[in-house]
Amino acid sequence: MAVKLILTDIDGTVLPRGQRRVSARTAAAFHAAVDAGIVVGPASGRGYSWIPDFFGGDQACCSTALATNGMQVYLHGEKVMEQTLAPDALEHLRAIVAETPRAGLVCFDDATPLLVEGSLEDLAAHFPAYAERCRVTRELPDFAVVKANVFTGAGEPAAAELVARLNAEVTEFDVDRAMPTYSNIMPRGWNKGTAVAWLAERLGVGLDDVVVFGDADNDLPMLRAVPNSVTVAGASPEVAAVSRWHIGACEDDAVAAAIEALAAGEWPFTH
Repeated sequence: MAVKLILTDIDGTVLPRGQRRVSARTAAAFHAAVDAGIVVGPASGRGYSWIPDFFGGDQACCSTALATNGMQVYLHGEKVMEQTLAPDALEHLRAIVAETPRAGLVCFDDATPLLVEGSLEDLAAHFPAYAERCRVTRELPDFAVVKANVFTGAGEPAAAELVARLNAEVTEFDVDRAMPTYSNIMPRGWNKGTAVAWLAERLGVGLDDVVVFGDADNDLPMLRAVPNSVTVAGASPEVAAVSRWHIGACEDDAVAAAIEALAAGEWPFTH
């Protein structure tokens, strides 16, 4: 088959945990795909301004991207779509977080995290880089918010309870479990899966011509949306269960090897 669009999650899929930059092989594989006429890019929960650094500043690797779980869509270096979070619903969500022990809410001003609720110590336990750059505001921004996250330092059962409550009571949003105690906030019904479909339609390609890679629960909508969904070794059980294809580990450049093969016109998936 002729693959026309490749999208991959970053953390845990092409970027090993604890690393700050993808491997040289991964970047080279992206270039090989571009040279073969394939549109390729990351599909991440990160805001777009954070993404180029993971590729060593190589804009060619991320000129096409789904950022902030698909709330920002970039195509050939141009932002072609952006979703924002409804202010009234965000205030409702904030009120629930504020009354929940050890829960926190962080919003983003481009690359700058703004701590609205919760403690820096609990935020640092999830994303040290966010805590390092964070400004403590204790109020919601006065601009349209694209990226916001909920977290808790009270453990996984408390996180599951909080996410369930937010999804039940703040009906304008979907709150996922990107990590056991760290969640993304998205407009209800919008996620990586709907963003992939939107981008494919924009490009005029069918979803059968798309390959996506992921490892975590926030990748589930994207993996369910695309027939040729691929998961790396070590992915969450639910991700592994919904994915059509399974490859090796992120640490072994399994995604890079697959993209190299696709760029060469080969089909690397067998199981």
